[in-house]
Amino acid sequence: MAPEVFNFAQTPITCHAFSADHKQVAVSLNSNDAQIFTRQGASWTPTETLSEHDKLITSIDWAPNSNRIVTASQDRNAYVWQQTPDPQTGKMIWKPTLVLLRINRAATDVRWSPKEDKFAVASGARAIAICSFDPENNWWVSKLLKKPIRSTVLSVDWHPNNVLLAAGSADMKARVFSAYIKEVDEKPAATVWGSKLPFNTICGEYASPAGGWVHAVAFSPSGDVLAFASHDSSVSIVYPGGPAIYNIRISSLPFVTLTWTGEDTIVAAGHDCQPVIFSGSEAGWQGVGTLDDSTSGKAAGNPRAGAGVGRLNSAAFSTFRDADSRGHTSSSAMSDTKLLTVHQNTITNVRPYEFSGGRVSKVSTSGVDGNLVIWEADNVSASGVVAGMGSMRM
Repeated sequence: MAPEVFNFAQTPITCHAFSADHKQVAVSLNSNDAQIFTRQGASWTPTETLSEHDKLITSIDWAPNSNRIVTASQDRNAYVWQQTPDPQTGKMIWKPTLVLLRINRAATDVRWSPKEDKFAVASGARAIAICSFDPENNWWVSKLLKKPIRSTVLSVDWHPNNVLLAAGSADMKARVFSAYIKEVDEKPAATVWGSKLPFNTICGEYASPAGGWVHAVAFSPSGDVLAFASHDSSVSIVYPGGPAIYNIRISSLPFVTLTWTGEDTIVAAGHDCQPVIFSGSEAGWQGVGTLDDSTSGKAAGNPRAGAGVGRLNSAAFSTFRDADSRGHTSSSAMSDTKLLTVHQNTITNVRPYEFSGGRVSKVSTSGVDGNLVIWEADNVSASGVVAGMGSMRM
């Protein structure tokens, strides 16, 4: 089935998050405002603007049960937005609640915990703020995870038990922390990551294979496996109970975002402009294909998509290659600079969109090209698969 492609703007979509019913989506169009779009038939219409930040919004998360939105920004602030009735008109409006982050650098990523009673904010301050609500003062307060982080934290993801938190950093490490807050959390049961979990306990620390920034981290649905993507064009899958680590080196540009669609499947995306599927188990992992097949490319209005996928197969690349090897270019080649992928620039976010039978059946991606795309997660094409070799370290 062809993906659904929506163009929101001519500017990059920095991040996006859907409401629980998928009828609304909150996006940052590379600005300090968060725009809420409402679906009307086959198109999206802007209906709300969340204006409180004074610098670029870097991350958005929409809590499915409590219907609260949290935004994080380069202005070192985060706000929790909740719908309340306007005292004059009675109309439901989004009102922000203050978050005391206590960071002195930009916030880079934000995620609600599974129970939605706290959220984590990654930052350039070599710290992660774990925020919980203080009803007495009607604001959100934070405790900071600091040691042993040595650089900007780029991504965070919660374990299903609401206590453990994975983080990827520019110090080339992926880590698993305990974010247990005594006043908020019940004592968690033991997991493969450990049993004694006071706040800021390091439950695991894993290095990028060739020393790249760790752009993305994600726990599997069970929480027993961790995946992370690095700037050295690799994806790593960690089994702490084994212990085993599988490193898959890819031949294309690095991934900056990933998500699990089942206990045995990962969707990763980034600078190569296409969502790539990795599949495996504790016995081994490999790249199996891409969601960006020829059918989806043609459906998106790209008649050349059947020729292959990825930047290295693009007409623009072919033009420069011919100019280098033959010393000339054709006018038709110069005019055809469209990439052979649905997204025409870096994919900034990939997120679960729809669930079916205990698995993610659809994922959504947003990109620097201003497009939001909804993909069938099981519509995998083997053409243009990113090559890689799995290796195990004991």
